[in-house]
Amino acid sequence: MAYYSYKNHVIYTEDLFSGQPLNRLPETGEVIWLFRRPPLAGRETFAVTDPALLTVSEGPETLDASTPAPPLPPELTAAIAAGRVRAVNGAHPRWEELLNLPPRREKVRVSLLALGDVGSTLAMGLKLLGGDVISTLGLCDVREKVPERWEFELGQIATELPRVEIVRPEAVFDCDVFLFCASRFVPDTAVKKGDVRMAQYELNRPLAAAYARQARACGFRGMFCVVSDPVDPLCRAALLESNRNEAGELDFQGLFPHQVRGFGLGVMNARARYYAQRDPRFADFLSDGRSYGPHGEGLVVANSLSRYDGALSRELTEKTKHANLDMREMGFKPYVAPALSSGALSLLSCLRGEWQYSSTYLGGVFMGARNRLSPNGPALERLPLPSDLLARLGETMEQLRGIG
Repeated sequence: MAYYSYKNHVIYTEDLFSGQPLNRLPETGEVIWLFRRPPLAGRETFAVTDPALLTVSEGPETLDASTPAPPLPPELTAAIAAGRVRAVNGAHPRWEELLNLPPRREKVRVSLLALGDVGSTLAMGLKLLGGDVISTLGLCDVREKVPERWEFELGQIATELPRVEIVRPEAVFDCDVFLFCASRFVPDTAVKKGDVRMAQYELNRPLAAAYARQARACGFRGMFCVVSDPVDPLCRAALLESNRNEAGELDFQGLFPHQVRGFGLGVMNARARYYAQRDPRFADFLSDGRSYGPHGEGLVVANSLSRYDGALSRELTEKTKHANLDMREMGFKPYVAPALSSGALSLLSCLRGEWQYSSTYLGGVFMGARNRLSPNGPALERLPLPSDLLARLGETMEQLRGIG
């Protein structure tokens, strides 16, 4: 292992490197841990918040603070504790682009695609609550008069920011944050059984792929956020499609994994809290419970991390997972809570650098967990996890890998 200076960056690596060797680690400034693994096999850049993250392997153990750390020089351990270390995959053909992440803007331009039930409710939430982090909310919909209707409506809500404007489909990536809320199929209220979300995958996947190709063509470097169901598989489809050339081969010239994020887990955590507030058996969830995994089948709700109970956790998971079907039994589509809890509230917390629930790339799949955008890159919450919970998370990740 050695330290190097390279294009105004300090590099730490165990591999042979062409930079200028350094005798010691500088006491200030960012440190790049340069590692190597196949592109898109995992995260390409992330905040190193714990010495245990200095490994090329990724999986459920990445979320476990009990994972042992390798022995490190004390100056590197101190730099990690100070939040100065960020990882970059040197095997990615565009790794040098990752040395300089775009600075986080105080206020961002948002483009929201598709103003159906979810999209329009999400737009209302962003207009009412997002003035501190959103400068412009761009509305896009291919249906005639729909963008005009919502620009007219939202423009008459008396908040100065964000400003609301209409965005043409060809200009939808002229923004910092793109919100994909489009869907070719939403089951009506007659559908009351089965995995309603995965039923939409085959029709929504080509739609997400088309916009991923557009993002690639535009050289988009902002956030590509998926809100449509099924959130997590669509994130993966968008990421992979953006990195294919015209022959369908992976060339890694599209979106980086850290640019793509799924917003579906926020409402699952909120639903678990709803049930925990009404059943004292689940009360521990309100203090140290956690939610992991996808917005649907494979969801894992832990009743508590300090007092983990496998049976209670599975019961709370099932209640949470089927809350949407309970709403359908009442005769209504369940879209208000998802649009606000998963969409508006989680996205705004993300933009503010706060802890929130969303799906990020981990070990080749998009996995929901509590995370935040830290000053030196995306950071996952890491806590000591019970072995049974780790096993469940491993099963979920394998299930997600099996979705084409």
